[in-house]
Amino acid sequence: MLSDDEVDALFHALADRTRRDILRRSLAGEFSVSALAAQYDMSFAAVQKHVAVLERAGLVTKRRQGREALASGDVQAIRRAGALLDDLEQVWRGRVARIDALLAADHDAAHPDTNPGADEPPPQP
Repeated sequence: MLSDDEVDALFHALADRTRRDILRRSLAGEFSVSALAAQYDMSFAAVQKHVAVLERAGLVTKRRQGREALASGDVQAIRRAGALLDDLEQVWRGRVARIDALLAADHDAAHPDTNPGADEPPPQP
């Protein structure tokens, strides 16, 4: 279970288009920050800051190889984000189902003749 601070960091990181693209690339393979920076029309320092935001959110891990910092995406972090969204979806779907049930009950109460036999028990075989 993620803390509120972790969830905030996760969605803050994913809220930016460049960071999502860096994450996609780093999930496909390990890239040096300088190789990632070559893909964008921005400074190396700006890309480095994006990678740092992703790293703080736990979406990317970095390791040193010589003079380079290599970034790779963390699939488990993506799964945690997906599970969090699934939980939120279930809450929303539960609310929609309860609203649907209330509307159906109101409709049945207002129009008892539209569903004749609804109060009768089903026929026995």
